[in-house]
Amino acid sequence: MGFFLETLMGGLMSGMLYSLIALGFVLIYKASGVFNFAQGAMVLFAALAMARFAEWIPQWTGVQSLLMANLLAFVAAMAVMIVVAWLIEKLALSRLVNQEGITLLMATLGITYFLDGLGQTLFGNDIYKIDVGMPKDPIIVGESLFQGGLLVSKEDLYAALIAAALVALLALFFQKTATGRALRAVADDHQAAQSIGIPLSTIWVIVWSVAGFVALVAGIIWGSKLGVQFSLSLVALKALPVVILGGLTSVPGAIIGGLIIGVGEKLSEIYVGPMLGGGIEIWFAYVLALLFLLVRPQGLFGEKIIDRV
Repeated sequence: MGFFLETLMGGLMSGMLYSLIALGFVLIYKASGVFNFAQGAMVLFAALAMARFAEWIPQWTGVQSLLMANLLAFVAAMAVMIVVAWLIEKLALSRLVNQEGITLLMATLGITYFLDGLGQTLFGNDIYKIDVGMPKDPIIVGESLFQGGLLVSKEDLYAALIAAALVALLALFFQKTATGRALRAVADDHQAAQSIGIPLSTIWVIVWSVAGFVALVAGIIWGSKLGVQFSLSLVALKALPVVILGGLTSVPGAIIGGLIIGVGEKLSEIYVGPMLGGGIEIWFAYVLALLFLLVRPQGLFGEKIIDRV
């Protein structure tokens, strides 16, 4: 029982991190109807900015405190992501209003490769580390309930708590704020939203900035765990089954989908993997997403009428 609970908790914590990246896809899609293939590149770009600013700022300012250096680096990286969001709106999206979905999809593919190249040009292409002080040692809990207790990774636990807090914050933002309601209105009908005075350009800068903020947090967490390198952009591929499962338009769907994928791949690897030779964790999420596409293409919480991409 104790081992099962350890596996379950590991899956839930991984699932929250998948949900965090999936939120980036959902945010852009909700506000613009665009499936943003650039989300992975945004995670890499934000993580590179954070890692390099955390290295450069102490050299430029003489700041010795790790906490202060990280805070300043976070602010600088966030400012860069806002500039990126503004440039994406001015140079790409504003010129593609009311175009076909495939045109917008190709635009995000172009943005992906541009950000990949620009990030490495500005910040370098080595492997960088992000040290935000997250503890690496595991802890043992529930010793009184289970023999030997349950082994829990502190780093994964902290990361899952941060992801959960951010997910809750974004859910409130969409449901309770005027800006959030404006974003949903734009997602439902661009022309109707414009007719009642909602400025598309401002809304898109906001939503891409929020997506940049999510990418920055995701980049810091994943960069702290894996190091900041080119393969970090591929982490976003793990979020694709999550958004298919949860629904492209649903913030709660991104959360539930992430948890299902995280738990499912851990349990299947441990309990089914030995019978099939292992390796289930690699493909489990994609097979599950494929099955959902066959029986419920809109996902668990998605709207019934959506454009396929």
